[in-house]
Amino acid sequence: MKPLTVFKRAESSAATLRLVIELCLGLALFFASSVGSASPTTTADDNRKDMIQTGRMRQFAEAATVAKDAPVTPVKNDAPTVQVAFPRKQKVGEFVELTGNAQSPNHVDLVARVEGFLEKVHFKDGQIVKKGDLLFTIQQEQYKAQLAQTQAQIQAEQAALELARLEAARYGNLRKKGASSQVIVDRWKFETKKSEANIAGLRAQEEIAKLNLSYTEVRAPFDGMMSNTYLYPGATVGSAGQRAVLAEIQQINPIYAVANLSEQEVLSIRKNIGPINYATLMSTPIEVGVADNTSFPYRGHLQYVAPAIDPKTGTLFLRGVLDNPDRAILPGFFLRIRIPKGKENPGALLVPDRAILSDQTGRYVLALNADNVVEKRAIRLGDLVGDLRVVMTGLGPEDRIVVGDLWLAAPGARINPKLVSVGE
Repeated sequence: MKPLTVFKRAESSAATLRLVIELCLGLALFFASSVGSASPTTTADDNRKDMIQTGRMRQFAEAATVAKDAPVTPVKNDAPTVQVAFPRKQKVGEFVELTGNAQSPNHVDLVARVEGFLEKVHFKDGQIVKKGDLLFTIQQEQYKAQLAQTQAQIQAEQAALELARLEAARYGNLRKKGASSQVIVDRWKFETKKSEANIAGLRAQEEIAKLNLSYTEVRAPFDGMMSNTYLYPGATVGSAGQRAVLAEIQQINPIYAVANLSEQEVLSIRKNIGPINYATLMSTPIEVGVADNTSFPYRGHLQYVAPAIDPKTGTLFLRGVLDNPDRAILPGFFLRIRIPKGKENPGALLVPDRAILSDQTGRYVLALNADNVVEKRAIRLGDLVGDLRVVMTGLGPEDRIVVGDLWLAAPGARINPKLVSVGE
């Protein structure tokens, strides 16, 4: 009965089962050797074999006794623990998301309008300047001299005018007394009119001289950012036929966000907002994001929409304007522009954008079934709301979505879910 008892106690372990099998084999050999020892033909070698088999049987019995008292090792659960969450249900507005660029409202090439030597540059490359700030000074001496010469001619002509008026009045009185002829009176009246005309012409020359003198100072036409200097002091500028650019200035604040809207998107917006007019433009907000993040931190409004769709591209050009006081957006930046459709979805389902994967078949998320087995769910995406993405189709509000340690969850694998809130 002892071998049977050992067998019953050791059957929970595979290793013990092997020992029991070997024990049974040893017992069979022992009984066979015992029967053989009763034979009259037993030899010394047979006795030696019996002793060896008996020793092996004792070893097997001791091993079985140790195995029956050993604790049974429990089976380990190797399924990883992964964070899951239910989709968030909330009301969101519907948007049209476009790709576009930043554009400067004003971009001017600064050129010399009078000829002369460039005397001084008053700004540093890339400097932010205000409207009216002095940027360049061109040689001024000759233009100051021209202005002084014209003013002197005006003074001389004013003296001649005063003389002509006095003489005309004097000879007019003499003519009344019969002491002068009408010819002399008419001559001084002519000199008076001539001096007045000369003074008017010289006044115009004076204005031109002042204007030329003012052109020797190149000033900022608006608030903006300067480029680097293209010409340096000592260079001749403003020569006939020469249009050498001294530098460029671009307006940064406010700044334009431009994009092209497809015909389908135009129809969708018009369906909800209505006809696009000036009042609609001023009240239609836009949200703008740059390439280094997924949010839309900048706000503005539409300013211009082209009157017709471009037949070459099938798109409608639009332009928004937004404040840019800290110059976070520079002309030429790639922008993501979001325009509201004027419609809201009261029961939208949102999941973390990081939980959305993609392959050759499209976008999908990893979801759990009732047995905590990972499944692949194909989805259709909507708009981005902060760090969450609207899921249009493919999910239900009770689906558990894998939101953390995605590399530990593969379709078909079983996991231990840890429920968290969306956004953690």
